Amino acid sequence: MNFRFDAAQEAFYQEVDSFIRRELPSGWVESSHHWPGGYGTIPDFEELNPAAEEFRRKLGEKGWLTISWPKEYGGAGRSHIEQAIFHERLSYYRAPGPGIATLIVGPTILSFGSEESKREWLPRIARENTRFWLAYSEPAAGSDLASIQTRAVDDGDNLVINGQKTWSSAAHVSDYAWMLVRTDSTASPRKGISLIIVDNRSKGITIRPLINICGFHSFNEVFFDDVRVPKKNIIGERNLGWYYAMFALEFERLVVPIGGFKRVFEELLQWCLEVKRRGQAATSESLMRSIMAELAIEIDVAYMFFWQTAWMIDRGLPTNVEASLLKLVVTELSQKLASAAMRILGPHGELEKGAKGAPLNGRVCTGYLDCISALVGAGTSEIQRNIIASRGLGLPWSN
Repeated sequence: MNFRFDAAQEAFYQEVDSFIRRELPSGWVESSHHWPGGYGTIPDFEELNPAAEEFRRKLGEKGWLTISWPKEYGGAGRSHIEQAIFHERLSYYRAPGPGIATLIVGPTILSFGSEESKREWLPRIARENTRFWLAYSEPAAGSDLASIQTRAVDDGDNLVINGQKTWSSAAHVSDYAWMLVRTDSTASPRKGISLIIVDNRSKGITIRPLINICGFHSFNEVFFDDVRVPKKNIIGERNLGWYYAMFALEFERLVVPIGGFKRVFEELLQWCLEVKRRGQAATSESLMRSIMAELAIEIDVAYMFFWQTAWMIDRGLPTNVEASLLKLVVTELSQKLASAAMRILGPHGELEKGAKGAPLNGRVCTGYLDCISALVGAGTSEIQRNIIASRGLGLPWSN
């Protein structure tokens, strides 16, 4: 693996960086409270922001929302290293960017969808910035998605869906659900599930807010009561949805806000260099120096996994183990960064946004609450360790 960008990649890095700094709404970086890795503070999940939508529209004009898709389906046809560069720069500036539609839905349809599905959904996603939410988790089905109970029964050319989804991020500001439903109750759990697209405007859908620990409305619980969906909205083959979802989760695990960690680290380092305690710079304290050095190492390691995984995808190498490894390292880094920042800032770290004297504009307080969500979304740390042990090391799966 070459650990340096070639000339074209370096030029693209500079182009993306310059574009973001020029086009990102003024004050965005300072005002955004998204904690890297967290699911509860993503601005797009709480409300539609006109400035963010305008920035995203400009990204679409550049062809960057579908940066690695084939050109025949509305993509830019760029490499995954270039896609990784794009996401690294976006996350560094906490900028709004591609969503579930282009990062998860589109690639899964490209891999498993029929030509009809590709013609119907891919151009729409690429051109119109169609918004999706992941309708996976249920009150009794989280890490074990094969135990979902939401059911769909046949009725002519339609399926009729009944059930409930929960922890439904951004369902209230989305157009469609990317949904797992049980379509064969007689089959084994993993073989009786289908993946289907459901229009949020369908009759019988009720969305109720779940306010998270940070005070954000990012999550929801969603109820389906006799919701009718055309069978043509099934993606791939019927009853193979669980396997498609496992494939799709790899995409979610690969899209990590790696640049956001570097940004918070730099802000924390700047605070350490400027603040004085008992008349001396905080950098004179051995504990603080040790914590910051450890964070620097952890962030560098995470970056290595990030670039390695993109490099492997470009060469057609399997990345299911690497996707879990990257997700595990990065999301646990989210918690380590928040805990380390709290130790360094002391009581000041508990000050919320807007409080007088709050370091980093109160971002650490919010991040400390949100970082626990990073360990759950897209599969818990325990699930990732199981995947690494079983698929990577050949050890038996642990229940």
